[in-house]
This record gives sequence, C-alpha cells and structure tokens, in this order.
Amino acid sequence: MGEKVFMQGNMAMAESAIRAGCKLFFGYPITPSSEVAEYFARVMFERPEEGVTFIQAETEVAAFNMIAGAVCMGHRGMTATSGPGMSLGQEAMSFMSCADLPAVILDVMRPGPGDGDIMAGQSDYYQLTRGGGHGDYRNIILAPYTVQEGCELMQLAFELAEKYHNPVVVASDGNLAKLRESVELPGRIEPPSPHDQYNVLEGYDPAERDKHVFLTGMNGVAEVIEINERLNKKFKAIAENEVRFESYNIEDADIVLVAYGSLARVCISAMKLAREEGIKVGMIRPITLWPFPEKAFEGLDGKKFLCCELSAGQMIDDVKLSVENKHDVYLFSRWGSILPSPREVLADIRKLNEVK
Repeated sequence: MGEKVFMQGNMAMAESAIRAGCKLFFGYPITPSSEVAEYFARVMFERPEEGVTFIQAETEVAAFNMIAGAVCMGHRGMTATSGPGMSLGQEAMSFMSCADLPAVILDVMRPGPGDGDIMAGQSDYYQLTRGGGHGDYRNIILAPYTVQEGCELMQLAFELAEKYHNPVVVASDGNLAKLRESVELPGRIEPPSPHDQYNVLEGYDPAERDKHVFLTGMNGVAEVIEINERLNKKFKAIAENEVRFESYNIEDADIVLVAYGSLARVCISAMKLAREEGIKVGMIRPITLWPFPEKAFEGLDGKKFLCCELSAGQMIDDVKLSVENKHDVYLFSRWGSILPSPREVLADIRKLNEVK
C-alpha cells in the first residue's frame, strides 16, 4: 500500500486505476462521475511521466467502443459513467463479453428511470447484473462501500478482467463518489505485457481477424452454439471462484439486513442500534453483485431478511432466490438522492421484529 491521503471517492479510485497501470481513459462527462475524467485529464498534463492519455469522447457510445479498441491491443483502458451512459454502452458491453475483452468500467450510479437525478442511487442493479445488452452474457460487478475498498476493488477489477478476459464493472454511487475519507492508496502494479495476452492484436498477421469474435451466425448454427458454450463455461467458473461478501452477527440474528454500497454503511450503524435495544440483527454485505453471494445465505433458514436498497427494489430478487422461503424477505427502499439515516432503517427493523 502507498501513502495515506484524505481524498474524494471518485479521485481516489481514478488514482488507484492509474497505479494499476491504466494509462488510457475514454469518457464523456456525466454527473456524478465527472471527477474521474477530470482527474485523468489533470494527470495527463501535470504528471506527464505517468504516460496517461485522456480522450473526451463525443458520446458514451464512442467511449465504450474506444475501450474495446484499446484492450484489443492489450492495454489497460477504462471509462467512468453513470446510469444513462451505462445504458448507451450496453451494445459495446455485449460485444466485449463475446469477444473476451478485459474492459473496466466505473459506474457511479444515480437514480432513474430516464435521465434521473444527479444524486446517489442504486437503480442500475438490473442492467449491471443481468447483462443489460442483448444476448446471454455476464459481467463481474464489484460494489465497494468505502473509499478504501473502492481503491482496492478498482485494482482487483483489472486483475479479474484479464484473468477471465471479460468486462468488469465497479459499481459505486453518488454518495461514495463525493465522500472524502482517509485512504491508503494502493501500491503501483506493473501490468502484464500485451504480448502475454492470448488474443491481443499485433497488427500484421492476416489470421488476426479470428482473434476477436463477432457472433454473426454467418458460419452457421454450430458457431453460435460453440461460442455460447465457451462463454457459459467461463461464466460458471467466475460464479464458482469469485464470490465475495462480508457477514456480520448472523449466527444469532433473527433479522438479517442485506445491503451494498454506501447504504451498507448506514445499515451497519442501524444493526448496532438494534442490538443495543435487544433486537438480534445481523447483516450480509454483497461485494460481488454478480456473481451474487448465494452461499452467504446458507444455513440461515427461518430468519427474516430486510433487503435495503436505494431503488424501488432490484437486489431483492436475488435475495429471494438465495433463501429457502421468499416470504421471509422484506424491503426497505428509497428512490435514491437522499441517503436515509440509521434510525430510519431501525424503524423498519422494529416493525419487522413485531411480525410473527
């Protein structure tokens, strides 16, 4: 780890990406992620020794496809955006997953639908975890809850992207993005040589047209089946090996909170307040939204679950799929913008504690 600093979430995660060897950033400004692009632009001019290149794309569509081009050549590249920009990038995401391209995207979520508000939200959960574009594919989704964890997961994102040759999204939100915290910046990582990646384009071999696959179906049904079977084998390996979560006080809990991102911070405080009142509350914090940590719920039959989200309720579907009885799952929801207080969550815990 590097030096300790007091830093805004967006900027700290941008610095972490640079220290992970990401020298190429393509982006289109969109609140609440804009400081990430600004940080890369500033480093390009103020720290030329870093070798960073920042390009402001004309649209998010262009930015996502620029990433595809960069990682095709074996370089670490990324963008940062929010919900509307993430929507525009879905066709490129689908292509990059099919073509085994290790892109990294920082999605700083805000409320929706439509353009939504410019404050914090978690309403991108469906499009992130379900593969928002067309086709059968999955992307690894990492959800930090502190600036420190955001820095660490940003570097992990590049590692996992190249391990599985698949896009990885770091799912932040407007609260975490603007939050300033003390953080120990990660050390510098020397990225692997482009020549060490199996499908990097060298630019001179006529056979390279086969390195990155366009699933057109022009070569028949067999090709479609073969590519999808290969991809699904990879997704199964990710689901088996890359589940991440934290559990708190679940052994004796009667009620288990489930929360991720900045709302998890609120829920940890609410859990402590409930315990002070004699209500046995635990918590599960998914760190990977996909693969979702179903194993975190094993052996918790008979407990009540309060799924806490800054949305109308999206992660709750995965929680219901992970427990024995979906009727044991309840929802605490806010439509983004204003982070609820621990006592607001506590009020719902009290009500749930009275349910027989």
